[in-house]
Amino acid sequence: MVVRLVKSAAAGLAAILVLAIGQAASAQAASGQIAVVAAENFYGDIARQIGGDQVAVASIMTNPDQDPHLFETTPAVVRQLARAKIVVLNGANYDPWMDKLLAATPRSDRIVINAAQLTGRRPGDNPHLWYDPVTMPRVATAIAEAFAKVDVPHSSDYAARLKTTLAALERIAQRVTQMRAKHAGTVVTATEPVFGPMTDALGLTMRNQRFQLAMMNDTEPSARDVAAFERDLRERKVKLLIYNSQVSEKLTERLRDIAGKAKVPVIGVTETMPPNASFQDWVLGELDVLDKALNEPNS
Repeated sequence: MVVRLVKSAAAGLAAILVLAIGQAASAQAASGQIAVVAAENFYGDIARQIGGDQVAVASIMTNPDQDPHLFETTPAVVRQLARAKIVVLNGANYDPWMDKLLAATPRSDRIVINAAQLTGRRPGDNPHLWYDPVTMPRVATAIAEAFAKVDVPHSSDYAARLKTTLAALERIAQRVTQMRAKHAGTVVTATEPVFGPMTDALGLTMRNQRFQLAMMNDTEPSARDVAAFERDLRERKVKLLIYNSQVSEKLTERLRDIAGKAKVPVIGVTETMPPNASFQDWVLGELDVLDKALNEPNS
C-alpha cells in the first residue's frame, strides 16, 4: 500500500519540527561518518552494504509487522533528516511525507536519491519499485556515487563495495530469469499490487488488478470486482493468491479464507524488510516461497 502521513501526525508536524530541528542543530554522525537516512529499510540496507563503516544509516520504516499506513513523524525522525547528508527515498507518491519533511529541514549540501526518478516512474505507476529487479542496481550505483562525492578519500572503498553489492543483486536477477523460464504465463492473483513489479518480471499473468488498485488507494472495490475475485478463487482460475501480510483488512482476510477452502495456495509478502536480513536474502526468500507454490501440482 502507499504510505501516507496520518492526520494526527500532520497536525502536530510543525511543533515537532521546531523542537527536533533545534535539538539537531549541533548533532553530527559519530566518528565523522556520513549521516544517511533512508525512508524504507531496504534502501537503508543497500546504503549500509556500500558505505560500510564510513556511514551511519538510519531507516525510518523498519517494522514488517506494522501497517505502513500508521506511520507517524517523531522528533527523532526529524533530527535524523536535519543532519543527513544523503537521503534515499522511494518516490512515486509512495512516501510523500518525506517531501514535507525534507522541505521542513532544508540543507544545501544534502543529496537526495529518489528511486522513482532513477527508474522513470511517476505518481500513478505501481510504486513498489524495490520488487522490480532493475531498481536496486540503479539505486546502489547512485548511492555509491553520492558517497564518493561526499567522501572523496574513500571513493575506492565505495566502488569496491558497490561491485560486491551488485554481484549479490545479480543473484536476484538470475533467480528471476530461472523462474520466468518455468512459470511465465501462469495465472495468479493478489489482494494488492505490492508484488506486482516482480510478478511482471516473472512473466506471470495477474488477475483482479482493478480490485488491487482500489485496495492500494484506500478506496472501496466495486461489488462486481469483489465477486469476480471470489469466483476466481472458488473456481480455481488462479494458481495462487499473493497477499500483503503487513496490512490487515477484513475483505482481504475473507479472500484468504476463500482461497484456503478452495485449496488455492496463499503466500504473503511484505512492504518492509524483516530484521536481521539483507535485501538480497529477503527477496530471494520470497522468491523461493513463490517458486514452491507455483511448483505445486493442481489438485
